[in-house]
Amino acid sequence: MGVDLRQVVAGVLTLTMFVMLIHMIKRDHFDAVDDKQPGTEDFSFENTNFETTHVRKNIGIWKGDGDELKPCWVKPSEDSNSNVEQTEGFVTFSLTNGPEYHISQIADAVLVARSLGATLVIPDIRGSQPGDKRNFEDIYDVDVFMKSMEGVVRVVKDLPSRVSKHKIAAVKVPNRVTEDYIAKHVEPIYRSKGSVRLATYFPSINMRKTGEKSDADSVACLAMYGSLELQQETHELVDSMVERLKTLSRKLDGQFIAVDLRVEMLDKKGCQGSDGDKEKSCFNAQEVAMFLRKIGFDKDTTIYVTQSRWDESLDSLKDLFPRTYTKESIIPADKKKKFLDSEDSELEKVIDFYISSESNVFVPAISGLFYANVAGKRIGSGKSQILVPAYIPDSSASASSFLSHYVSKKNHFAYSCYC
Repeated sequence: MGVDLRQVVAGVLTLTMFVMLIHMIKRDHFDAVDDKQPGTEDFSFENTNFETTHVRKNIGIWKGDGDELKPCWVKPSEDSNSNVEQTEGFVTFSLTNGPEYHISQIADAVLVARSLGATLVIPDIRGSQPGDKRNFEDIYDVDVFMKSMEGVVRVVKDLPSRVSKHKIAAVKVPNRVTEDYIAKHVEPIYRSKGSVRLATYFPSINMRKTGEKSDADSVACLAMYGSLELQQETHELVDSMVERLKTLSRKLDGQFIAVDLRVEMLDKKGCQGSDGDKEKSCFNAQEVAMFLRKIGFDKDTTIYVTQSRWDESLDSLKDLFPRTYTKESIIPADKKKKFLDSEDSELEKVIDFYISSESNVFVPAISGLFYANVAGKRIGSGKSQILVPAYIPDSSASASSFLSHYVSKKNHFAYSCYC
């Protein structure tokens, strides 16, 4: 029986078109995620496995991560411990205002408790709104914290019932409190009242290296970078969101930028200044967009913005970088109610802080403690690509010119902790 050549050709064409149609459907299904409007829910990605073995070690604007540094602090020796008189009192405190403050507050509390020979009580966590209060273990791993403090300071989970909270003296201490300050301003109150409740205030954002390292610096290093670890659910959430951003950035081998840009902060006094001011400390979405474009990032770049909900002022950033996302569009649907719809800003700040610590590039559009303490976390893990925005009058510029002074001058306190 003869074969009709026209039927063969028609069969081949039909099969080819069928294969092309399947390919287009698959591609459109994946690419559609990038085209959704800000704030809309995306497909489930909890089981997405993004392989990063092929990520190229780029130079220039992306640059590869540097070598992860090793902690070079040491726990206080038995000799130094014997010099601290152990007392019967307690040091209590609360973590407030987000993880960028928690890191500093925990270091000050540990140093005060050790200097006084007092027992440190695990803190609660309080947000900016009245009644916004949660337990330490709701965000952090309490077992990791207590283990890290072994041999440094005694720690208990709760204040003993025999100690009245109402009789504990409240004491304010400056961030990065010194042993001399504790001896002069805190110890007399502690000796008189028996216990103290600390509140850390921030007269300035001082995260620069000190001179010669001391035992106090080692204690501060341990507290800041070796004691706080996210509890499992929160850790897994942040990891899944980071993987999501890598997946969305498949055209750039999973590399993405995190930009700390919160619209509500731009109207505050500390953010005011003229465009030509070299000391300008805050940049809006349009300024950040122009900065990123002029130093070489293209339209396919994936950007995570710390602004909680989409604001129309971010449109100018999305116009130049269509793959710009806030947390509401990349968080798993089953976590949205707990972490975004609970009106608990503390959990949202945790997400922002740790995603900003893990991104390939970090751009602090707002100067302050968030920038300083994210920088410290990144330095320890070798993620030194921190680019500080600036007004660029020319059509282009080198990204290396805008590397954070914390990295370029190695003057961040973290360089006292890692080596």
